[in-house]
Amino acid sequence: MTDTPAPHTGRDEPDAEALRERALAALLTARERTALLTDSVDDHELTAQHSPLMSPLVWDLAHIGNQEELWLLRAVGGREAMRPEIDGLYDAFEHSRASRPSLPLLAPAEARTYAADVRGRALDILGGAPLHGGRRPLERAGFAFGMVAQHEQQHDETMLITHQLRSGPAVLAAPEPPAPDGAVTLPDEVLVPGGPFTMGTSTEPWALDNERPAHRREVAAFHIDTAPVTCGAYQRFIEDGGYTDARWWAPEGWAMVREHDLTAPQFWHRDAGQWLRRRFGVTEPVTADEPVLHVSWYEADAYARWAGRRLPTEAEWEKAARHDPASGRSLRYPWGDEDPTPERANLGQRHLRPAAAGAYAAGRSPAGAGQMIGDVWEWTSSDFLPYPGFVAFPYREYSEVFFGPGHKVLRGGSFAVDPVACRGTFRNWDLPIRRQIFSGFRTARDA
Repeated sequence: MTDTPAPHTGRDEPDAEALRERALAALLTARERTALLTDSVDDHELTAQHSPLMSPLVWDLAHIGNQEELWLLRAVGGREAMRPEIDGLYDAFEHSRASRPSLPLLAPAEARTYAADVRGRALDILGGAPLHGGRRPLERAGFAFGMVAQHEQQHDETMLITHQLRSGPAVLAAPEPPAPDGAVTLPDEVLVPGGPFTMGTSTEPWALDNERPAHRREVAAFHIDTAPVTCGAYQRFIEDGGYTDARWWAPEGWAMVREHDLTAPQFWHRDAGQWLRRRFGVTEPVTADEPVLHVSWYEADAYARWAGRRLPTEAEWEKAARHDPASGRSLRYPWGDEDPTPERANLGQRHLRPAAAGAYAAGRSPAGAGQMIGDVWEWTSSDFLPYPGFVAFPYREYSEVFFGPGHKVLRGGSFAVDPVACRGTFRNWDLPIRRQIFSGFRTARDA
């Protein structure tokens, strides 16, 4: 395990009790969501594999408990292993998702009991851990507890993707997101002036290794969409022959289109002259003003070329989201340094869909770009690479093994991301062929 210190905030650090309360709240919120996603289906659905791209839900449930045991009970608490014989079963690098149904996994009741037992012991450790000024990097500012809460929320998002892929009637429900203010008309794009800005962070206490360290980047002036590309705009690409014209596609993307006979985003189909989609067990008309969802990097890139534009680089995306020209510094979030609220961003599975383009006026960045946190993950043109000075912490397999041209960066989070796992510096990555994730995009162009 590395001795690299966990990051500290540039602001006055909260005392140990405040850190404890924050960590407790994050852990409890994550577990409440895990329960919702696993208790809403029966044992057969929990153990079934709804897609070879995803694990059975029961694997995710026990994996959450196993990771919590590894990092909070063993690494932080120094406790003996509870179930060492299952470590290999729930090691994400030992077994592919497609192979996991064939493993001797814990049954649903046993998985729930194991996760609950681990959580009870983890809360005991949290009660006595030296969170403020701890000697070990994992303890400082409650990093290990924040890491585990983020890990669980990331798997909750993965399980929500599995819910989207499963067949059968709807089992989840949520209120509709707010509509945009009809009195406000936004421009299609905003200009982000050129010049340096600070990318990444060295001060966010629960930031993960690939977000660090903060460093200066020089970015030329560019224009970027004020909102993610909508379903209505994407339909015009389809209707103009976007999926039948090789000019717009990267060679690998065109091969994917031909091999799988793609004609639209995943879960869309045409019926009686109308585009419909399946969303968490409900078939409904595609909403024109909602950000397009479930598109691969190749589809996003093809649309941008067709529109005479391009995908923003990761650095451009972050500058548009965080840079405040008035102060010259980078904000924690587009709206400032305050934590997300329901008025600023669509996060935490509070809604089961993106809000319409132009929503969340209180969440816009200084540049004037909206919905850069929440709603949809946004593909960028950039490969997933380390920042200058990157150090793996606390294990190589979180980020380092994925660096390279094989994975593209997504930024901003989706409606399925919890605030604990979403901030202006947070980096997501995936293969450019992936469509089942809650991914959309916005476009840019040179100034």
